[in-house]
Amino acid sequence: MRGPQVEAAAGLPPRVTVYEVGPRDGLQNEKGHVTTAVKAEFVRRLVAAGLPIVETTSFVPVSWVPQLGDAAELLADLGPEGLGRNRPVLVPNEKGLDRALEAGVQAVAVFGSATETFARNNLGRSVDESIEMFRPVVARAREAGLWVRGYVSMCFGDPWEGDVPVGQVVDVAVRLNDLGLDQLCLGDTIGVGTTGHVHRLIEALDARGIGVEHLGVHFHDTYGQALTNTLAAVADGVTVVDSSAGGLGGCPFAKSATGNLATEDLVWALDGAGVETGVDLDALVGTSVWMAEQLGRPSPSRVVAALAGA
Repeated sequence: MRGPQVEAAAGLPPRVTVYEVGPRDGLQNEKGHVTTAVKAEFVRRLVAAGLPIVETTSFVPVSWVPQLGDAAELLADLGPEGLGRNRPVLVPNEKGLDRALEAGVQAVAVFGSATETFARNNLGRSVDESIEMFRPVVARAREAGLWVRGYVSMCFGDPWEGDVPVGQVVDVAVRLNDLGLDQLCLGDTIGVGTTGHVHRLIEALDARGIGVEHLGVHFHDTYGQALTNTLAAVADGVTVVDSSAGGLGGCPFAKSATGNLATEDLVWALDGAGVETGVDLDALVGTSVWMAEQLGRPSPSRVVAALAGA
């Protein structure tokens, strides 16, 4: 397979950490059953391709996300390779944390919302109530020595409420971050963000004391803006970016949310700009082709389509 011609782009950091969400966010909305064995093989292949962080699964109730009801079984299959600080799992509440701790994980993530409607649809609670629900989760996780990430969803728009004021997003982000997070991730859950909006939100967060070194970004590609928005954030100094192998993903609680940014598309762009990721693009493409075969449909990633068909 060929790679991009490398022409270093000015103003970008020398290295970016790709935070792979395919096994969790990528598969959570799949209608067809994906076996535990396939999920475990997916994680192993991603790790072998050089992905430094792989979010493996979610300890949510089966009734919420049936596809991820085998979280404990998956981690048991993976063994020690699925339990490090670079293998986070999502936990919605203290019960989820209890299950994660029982499984032996060393990193967790909580999932909040910048808007009231999505908070109620996703967590059955208001924004205020959800933050209070996360308070003991984060505190207990930190006491146990776990690394803790916090997602803020609907940062750039909400399917029910429309535009979301930047100040509203910043207020929620600061409150969630003040619980004691190691990292805060900004989510464009329905993929409506644009570059100016990205710059404005990062600037506003910095003004409130949350700098780029503390941030990750997570863009969906509903309007074809995920890569553009991610590169805008990287240009601002963000060095942790979420993506999903093969562009898998969506959100079961927001039907307008389509796939995530494809990891292959991201790696191609960063490689060409002279930004190191440590990811083996050929191995990653092979992994996404394999997973597409398991799911019975082609990968939506443009880079996967180009390189696999070359």
